[in-house]
Amino acid sequence: MAPALPLATYRLQLNKDFGFDDAAALVPYLKALGISHLYASPFLKARAGSTHGYDIVDHTTLNPEFGGEAAFIRLSDALREAELGLILDFVPNHMGVHHADNNWWLDVLEWGRQSAYANTFDIAWDLLPYRHGGVLLPVLGVPYGDALQNGEIELRYDAGKGSFSAWYYEHRFPINPQRYGEILRTIVAAADATESAAGRALLDIATDHASPRSPTYREAPDLKRRLSEVAGASDIIERCLSAYRASNGGTQTLHRLLERQSYRLAHWRIAVSGINYRRFFDINDLAGIRVEDPRVFRAVHVTVARLVAEGRLQGLRLDHIDGLRDPAQYAKRLHQLIRKNRPRDESGFHVTIEKILGEGETSPGLLGVAGTTGYEWLNVIARVLINGDGLHALDRTWRDTTGETRTYGDILEGAKNQVLDTLLASEFNVLVQQLSRIAAGHYTTRDHTTDRLRAALRLYVLLFPVYRTYVTGAGISDRDREIVSRTIATARERWTGPDPDIFDFLESVLTLDLVNDERAYSAPRIRDFAQRIQQFTSPMMAKSLEDTTFYRHHRLLALNEVGGDPMAEPISVEAFHDLMIARAANPGGLTATATHDTKRGEDARMRILALSDQPKDWADSIYEWERAVGQRTMRVGGLDAPSPGHRYMLYQSLLGAWPGLDGIDETFIDRIRNYAIKAAREGKAETSWINPNGAYEGALIAYINRLLDRDASATFLRSFDGFASRMTRIGRLNSISQTTLKFMMPGVPDIYQGTEFWDLSLVDPDNRRPVDYAARESMLKHEPDWSVLLRDANDGRIKLALMQRLLALRNRLPELFAQGAYVPLTVQGPDADHVIAFRRTRHDQGVTVAIGRHFGNGDDAHRHWQFEIEMENGRTLHDEVGASPGIRIDNNRLKNPFTTLPVAVFGETGA
Repeated sequence: MAPALPLATYRLQLNKDFGFDDAAALVPYLKALGISHLYASPFLKARAGSTHGYDIVDHTTLNPEFGGEAAFIRLSDALREAELGLILDFVPNHMGVHHADNNWWLDVLEWGRQSAYANTFDIAWDLLPYRHGGVLLPVLGVPYGDALQNGEIELRYDAGKGSFSAWYYEHRFPINPQRYGEILRTIVAAADATESAAGRALLDIATDHASPRSPTYREAPDLKRRLSEVAGASDIIERCLSAYRASNGGTQTLHRLLERQSYRLAHWRIAVSGINYRRFFDINDLAGIRVEDPRVFRAVHVTVARLVAEGRLQGLRLDHIDGLRDPAQYAKRLHQLIRKNRPRDESGFHVTIEKILGEGETSPGLLGVAGTTGYEWLNVIARVLINGDGLHALDRTWRDTTGETRTYGDILEGAKNQVLDTLLASEFNVLVQQLSRIAAGHYTTRDHTTDRLRAALRLYVLLFPVYRTYVTGAGISDRDREIVSRTIATARERWTGPDPDIFDFLESVLTLDLVNDERAYSAPRIRDFAQRIQQFTSPMMAKSLEDTTFYRHHRLLALNEVGGDPMAEPISVEAFHDLMIARAANPGGLTATATHDTKRGEDARMRILALSDQPKDWADSIYEWERAVGQRTMRVGGLDAPSPGHRYMLYQSLLGAWPGLDGIDETFIDRIRNYAIKAAREGKAETSWINPNGAYEGALIAYINRLLDRDASATFLRSFDGFASRMTRIGRLNSISQTTLKFMMPGVPDIYQGTEFWDLSLVDPDNRRPVDYAARESMLKHEPDWSVLLRDANDGRIKLALMQRLLALRNRLPELFAQGAYVPLTVQGPDADHVIAFRRTRHDQGVTVAIGRHFGNGDDAHRHWQFEIEMENGRTLHDEVGASPGIRIDNNRLKNPFTTLPVAVFGETGA
């Protein structure tokens, strides 16, 4: 049986080419590696061909592309036999829509508010300026009128189902059956088919449903059945649908039919300002669901409840918890579901949340989960390993090279303004309308016009410092009240308008104080707004910070990571110890160093981090490269293409992914091209996803092609390779330290697929490339020779060997790592600042850990550092890694244990 608290998890990205049976075949390897839980990407039915699984279309079915139910059972049985648990990455916030495979969404499009699923999706039905409202569908590649006139929107008949739908390429839009009578009369008239039995039968059906309210929702299946059973009807219908085709003059006829539906087809660009359903961030194909509705909650958790009851699921990772209206309510219902369904012989159930924590922010205790998926610890590890002495020099080099003069705050606020004006303008418009209705609810606030409320709310959102608060229907916590009040105070200081009292009103709404106001405003509207704005600030921050600012601020890309801060300062060893002592009291969250969402691979990040050890070498090299190749830019719109900022970012990204001169092939160059285009579009300056600049992107690709051409850039490539080799040596030592910290510090270490070897991937989808598991399995069979592995470290075997040794220790002492204390150790000597040392202890068990940092030139200087670690009396050490032979305690001092690797891990026995 798998332990209740995982010893370590292993993340697998399932897809149509790597399904349940492929995962089952890996179970022996995962067991030998030493993990306790397989942590799987979403495996409920998603859109056909999905590469990630987050676009779920059916919560009741396991993904058939992964092998379906039978293959899942084989995986589950293999895990049970190996005593490994299974954790599912579950998506409660949204579903995949706009294709012909989400029956709930199709039903909503067909019936609008009459649909049984109308409340499943978070739709502002009355926002569209049409008589019957509806849902805006920004799916067209061209303006609506052009799509109609070009015949790209086509009315079709499904004879087997007796149904009509409009189609736009792969997109299906059902026609409301209450319009079938109209369609059938048009068809019969066009065919002059009343003399045929089929024609008369069609006319009879049309007559029976002549009323615009016929059939009802319940009667519609019978109508479709009758249609499908009319012999010969299909031929007549198919022949006469030409009445709705542009090629036959039917553009206006089709338009009138579409205008009577519960949706409005539109050009994809309209989403920026007109969309009226909540999305996952700005992705039109992912529609938010109202999981706060108990019926929706039950519907989307059918399979989860079943798998829990069958004992086939031991944990959940909750995706995008901040997107939910009321995470606390959701967590409460989820815990009730788990308790109700979990078999009595199960030892426990592990729940974590995907949650970005700001500086000093802690996971909301009201959620009752084990912890987060670990982005905060990824960044803590980087910040304790970074050499702070080099950061200011790196900042100067970046600014001197690119001409950047803006502060980080200016860059972030500029990104927020752009996101508000473009990507999330529709969602913001909904909030403004809601706030305006609340203000109109009493004569004392009616003078707060929509325009002034928009300006005040905009300023509040721009200044909001974290991803979200957690106001519930019952009220607001002291912590959240302080965040709201502090943001309101800052906004009031920035306000230049004549009506600063508008912030009194706004604060009273956000804190729910207005609910208890004697003026008797609409309490449901206030609660709805206060909770909806929380669903907005999270994607607002994510799109502004992670997906914009991270691609504009290039001081040191190793800090531009999910959950991180580009201007973060180093963490001292003492501060790190304090964080770990606190974490040891709540060690259930994951410790991640790479995920499917990280901006670059964990070892690519450690290479880039090495620049803080060699800032002068970096500056000299940058100036040399810019003289050599920086002049090869083109001019696009009067500006350099690529821009100085993009070139600076490209140098760092190349360093992180660099395969050596022999590894520069077309596959590598293509990876860099794809990354560069994505990074440029995310930065939203010279080009963007919503308005691609073909000329600039063409110049960027041409620059990369020349930069990595062996003949055209031979001098640059030799220089870059020499520099990258030096940084790689430091980066590998950083990676060894990072790996040891990850597995020895409090928390549950999480391994992202394939990162047992060096992880030099770039942002997704580059980090979802296939993994060579045969090479990794083969490595497990060899006893490590650390000197050889360190000398021949290109293949990454040294990382896997270290990982296996550390996991073996966790498996041998599970209680110590699950419940043990964290005890800082004092380090003395000339090189003490290079060392982080601590003990993990529980009762008579103990493990001593020493980890190096700040490796200078990346050679073997760590072997000659002079330092001593103070130890307790009477302890005997056992080398758990095998890289520190002959080391012992002398006069309660552990001296210079880095005989081979820059880390040392010792088991303890004695008093």
